[in-house]
Amino acid sequence: MTWDPRHIPSQSGKTFVVTGANAGVGFFAAAQLAVAGASVVLACRNDERADAAARAIRTRAPHSTVGTLRLDVSDLSSVAAASDAIVALPRLDGLIANAGIVHPPRDREVSLDGNELVFATNYLGHFALVNRLLPAVDRTPGARVVLLGSIAARLTRSALDDLQLAGSYDSWTAYAQSKLEVESFGFELDRRLRATGSTTQALVVQPGYSVGGLSPRVPGVNEPSRAKRFGDALQGLWAQGKDRGAWPVVRAATDPAAQGGWYFGPSLLTQGAPVRRQPIKASTDPAIGARLWERTEAILAG
Repeated sequence: MTWDPRHIPSQSGKTFVVTGANAGVGFFAAAQLAVAGASVVLACRNDERADAAARAIRTRAPHSTVGTLRLDVSDLSSVAAASDAIVALPRLDGLIANAGIVHPPRDREVSLDGNELVFATNYLGHFALVNRLLPAVDRTPGARVVLLGSIAARLTRSALDDLQLAGSYDSWTAYAQSKLEVESFGFELDRRLRATGSTTQALVVQPGYSVGGLSPRVPGVNEPSRAKRFGDALQGLWAQGKDRGAWPVVRAATDPAAQGGWYFGPSLLTQGAPVRRQPIKASTDPAIGARLWERTEAILAG
């Protein structure tokens, strides 16, 4: 079926939680869902930025219900506290695991729990959050979990090589590997949901090459400088705004025809309309997914 990202099916009566929704793709995904009638909860690390994002969304969708929740996905105690609050929601139609570090530190850093920071933020925290919330998600028939991968996942060898990058660290490997782990987790999650007969579906997306300088200006949320706008405009042949980067996310969350285990991304890989795409084999391999799951559980239990 054709899909028009500017005319999303009504989401009235539905509730979505979007992590890292104070800026970027997460903000625009939450805003698009709110405009379509959904109630949205912005789960963010910074209260002030979350409040600014909520105000901006209410301006775009004045009749929407927008809430905020403190969540630092790199901090497992914060994940536990936020999950307790989310479980208390009367329904949860979609959990969009968007938060992450896009520009990793040059040198290896660790989270409060002692895990490599990019791994902890982009992957480990979301693994813990999703698994804590599955009982709550299952209470809402047809709910969806949307995991945000990246085209960078195509450029790394394995999701299993030195998960914490203790042996050798570089920022590019940290980012690419974490996103491959997210994708592998998403497909493994859907396999496990199918095996249990759950009506919850897990889908994976990649938002293309989305940059702030090509995104709409939103006071308090996205205010790129002239230099940023100029620099990002030079990449216009292959880049797009983060509002369009949100399109595959929102399609995965709302398209009635979408099914668990599907993968959405821009039609031209880095930009374009949101379409179903073929994921890479490394992310869909069941053996890799199972081993990654087991090793992740061991880290969380450790």
